[in-house]
Parts: sequence; C-alpha cells; structure tokens
Amino acid sequence: MATHVITGAGSGIGTAVAERLAARGDELWLWARDAGRAGELRDRFPGARTLVGDLAEPARLSWALGHQTLPDRVDSLLHIAGVVDLGTVGDLTPKVWQATLAANLVAPAELTRLLLPQVRAARGHVLFVNSGAGLRAHAQWGAYAASKHGLKALADALRAEEAGHGVRVTTVYPGRTATPMQAKVHQQEGKEYDPDRWMTPGSVATTILTALDLPHGAEITDLSVRPTG
Repeated sequence: MATHVITGAGSGIGTAVAERLAARGDELWLWARDAGRAGELRDRFPGARTLVGDLAEPARLSWALGHQTLPDRVDSLLHIAGVVDLGTVGDLTPKVWQATLAANLVAPAELTRLLLPQVRAARGHVLFVNSGAGLRAHAQWGAYAASKHGLKALADALRAEEAGHGVRVTTVYPGRTATPMQAKVHQQEGKEYDPDRWMTPGSVATTILTALDLPHGAEITDLSVRPTG
C-alpha cells in the first residue's frame, strides 16, 4: 500500500486523483487549508488522513507541520492545488503577483522541502500538476504563467538534485480541463463556460497515475495532455 500526500484534493483534478488512489486501497494524506476543510475531506474520503496549512502563506507551513503527525514515508507527493487571476501586466498589482507566486510556486517548493526526508525514505515520487501556461504565456496570463514557468524550473532542479536518492520527479501539463478553476477562468475572460468542450478531470488523473505507476528505474519527466478536437 503506497502513501500519497495530495494538495488540491477538494475539487477538480485533485478529487479525481484521490478517488482513484483510494479505490485501489492506498493511504491518503490530504492537504487542507484549515480544520473545517480537513473535516470535509475526511468525510468525503473515509479513512484518509489530513494535514492542515494555508498554501497562501508558505512561510507558516513549517510551523504548521511541526504541530502535526506526519507520515513516516511518502511514496508520492502530488502538488495539484493552484490559483489563477487573469489580468494584463499593466493592471496586475503586487498583491495579485505575490498571492499567485505564493500558492503556485513558493508553497510547492516549501512543502517539498519539508516532506523531502519522507519522500527520500520511500524512494518516492514528486509530481507537479503544471499547465500549458507553464510552457507558453498568453496575454492576460502573465502572473499565472510566470508562476507555472517557475514551477517547471523547480521540478527540473529537484529532479537533478534528488536523482541520487532515487526520487522521481514529474511535471504534467494539462490543457483546459472541466474544473471549478476553469469555470472561474471563463468568467474572468467574459466567455460562456461549456465543460463538454474540455478534458475531464478523470483524463488528467489517468495521466498522473500513468506516471506514478511506471516501474522504478524509469521516470516520465514531462507529460502534456490536451483536449481533442
């Protein structure tokens, strides 16, 4: 039975991944921003454990984890949570930049640092759910794309640093996926949201599990998945 720490399990892709892993009997440690959210996740995923900390405040994660029981080993650390706010470079304020970078880049880096001993103990896997915006930036996507370009750099550096410990590192770049975040993006873009146009969270979950289930001795470093049509 593998042990997984998952951020973003409360909706979208994170929920789909957690459901798949729970269905095969793996042990889940689900990240929650507060105690109320943790209770909701335990109700939704019976038998799962929770860890509490606000990814919007990465400087406080060390303190938060220092007051909680942690898994002894982590077979996979799955960074799926993220935030998005669109706007032109001429309009985006430092507050938006800082909030986006904190949640999408600094928090994954800090959470990885804090759990790296447990990942090393398992010769485990760190997987970052990035975005097509992590490979190319478009108008009004500056802050989000910058955070995701940085996340790619974080993954690449971590892979080079941890190969000697047997740790695998994968970045998955989904295209547009039918999630609550995508609904928010369409609202910000002023466009009608039709979830049938986009990939399902389950499709991305299958991609993630493909990377996790690859036999040891090989790793998928970067994997893009896009809607058809």
